[in-house]
Amino acid sequence: MAAGRREEAIIEAAHLAAKLGLSVDRLRAEMQRGIVYGVVERGVGEDAGRLRLTFRYRARSWTVMVQADGTLNEAPALGR
Repeated sequence: MAAGRREEAIIEAAHLAAKLGLSVDRLRAEMQRGIVYGVVERGVGEDAGRLRLTFRYRARSWTVMVQADGTLNEAPALGR
């Protein structure tokens, strides 16, 4: 898992798959089907420069905050 520029983040497939309780192959297949998807929220005001990434798979989700300096902070998983 790595953070790039302020407006960009890269999450490794193996890391995301583990967070959602899937194999990497299943993650990729479910992404192609649109069952695994992600939402990017960009901070405004005092949160400018931050990103919140939420990945969803059925009733499961995983959220990570990307700080302006590239630091990643995980939120607890929901729906497990």
